[in-house]
Amino acid sequence: MQAIYIPHLLQAPNRTQTLLFDDFIPELETLTPFRGKMMVRHGGTFLEVSVKGETIITLTCDRCLQQYNRRLSLDTSEIIWLDKDIDIQNYPQEREIAWEDLSETLSPEGHFDPQSWLFEQLSLAVPLRQLCGKECQPPTPKNDENPPIIDGRWASLEALKQQLSP
Repeated sequence: MQAIYIPHLLQAPNRTQTLLFDDFIPELETLTPFRGKMMVRHGGTFLEVSVKGETIITLTCDRCLQQYNRRLSLDTSEIIWLDKDIDIQNYPQEREIAWEDLSETLSPEGHFDPQSWLFEQLSLAVPLRQLCGKECQPPTPKNDENPPIIDGRWASLEALKQQLSP
């Protein structure tokens, strides 16, 4: 997928470009290709990007450690501000940012990469708590016939524990 040169959006009908997806996202391992539709609209001082689509990914349950498949559906949009004074190459690696500055910004003479944006949105859609089902139980420990080996340094404490037990 090619990056979109932002000034070309101004010549598109309704200043909008629609992209149809039916392909795998290289950075994201999925069972099925992402199938969906993305709309990128130039609003003068901003880009409005929206996407609707779905794919299936394989996750590992946090509780029972079994793998399971989950449908990942996207129906989201974002406003990306266009700022001619932005210089992405000269940003320091660490800097303090005010809350009101927490927004995506691109140069109006730059490019928008739909595949990277889509990867970010799909990554945000992956659930933080990955459980395979409501009845999911943690794995049960195996019952061995051999009693556990007790460290000899704890023998005195074990003897005291036996004396105090009724």
